[in-house]
Amino acid sequence: MQKVLTIIGPTAVGKTAFGIECARSFDGEIISGDSIQIYKGLDIGSAKPTQEELSMVKHHLISIIDPKGNYSVRQFQQLARECIDQIGSEGKLPIIVGGTGLYIKAAIYDYVFYEEQEEDEQFEDLSNQQLYELLKEKDPAALEKIHINNRKRLVRALNIYNKHRTGISQIKAQQQHKPLYDCLIIGLTVQRDELYRRIDDRVDLMIKDGLLEEIGSLLKQGVTFEDQCMQGIGYKEWKGYFDGTKSLEECVDQIKRNSRHFAKRQYTFFQNQLDVRWFYDLTEARQEVEKWLI
Repeated sequence: MQKVLTIIGPTAVGKTAFGIECARSFDGEIISGDSIQIYKGLDIGSAKPTQEELSMVKHHLISIIDPKGNYSVRQFQQLARECIDQIGSEGKLPIIVGGTGLYIKAAIYDYVFYEEQEEDEQFEDLSNQQLYELLKEKDPAALEKIHINNRKRLVRALNIYNKHRTGISQIKAQQQHKPLYDCLIIGLTVQRDELYRRIDDRVDLMIKDGLLEEIGSLLKQGVTFEDQCMQGIGYKEWKGYFDGTKSLEECVDQIKRNSRHFAKRQYTFFQNQLDVRWFYDLTEARQEVEKWLI
């Protein structure tokens, strides 16, 4: 079974540097597991590897999508698995590095997606309440995670039922959520106070490195704050600044606050959804990789 090393952890914990160290030590190539680094021109706010870091080892899935384009977890799943196959076929070690938990789970686990469909004519004249009641008849378990006002998800669940003659909840229950590869998932972590300090320092460095200028350049190219690429932390917070309703300091504080909250959500997802081996010490993490590769 193909080996895949995965390096995860909260924002600013040091995943990029450790990933490069592992790639250089164990003849690997890196696949970015980040939902924003995929976009061209979103470099500083997404904490992409620097040009120097990119030159050290081969990286995949970085700067390949136009900022006006859309990108989904399903697309990532397909591209990441293609990269794993390609890297493995060349006798090298695929190394996924990133903090977007759902992307990583979708890539290495038996995570199945279903085709998005336009609203069927049979649903056009139905109210959300009627759609809700219809789904309640066909797949009541699905309603545990679908709000009555989310028409798109109600229709999607009904479409899936009509196509597969079973509910989306039953289909998902049949998935074993097991890794498709021989995976070692290394989680890097630090004490909370230290993590928050690193987050604050990183945001300050982003400003110093030209984050405002980067966003201004994107806006001049026609990118807007409504575009998908601008929904990431480090970008979406600047709308008020460019609208003239927020100060620089307010935006910076909001990025730091949102980053801290995001780090908490990352920990929760990783703990609940992935089989992670956590390390405070990078030397111990490296030793774990060495043992796994023997």
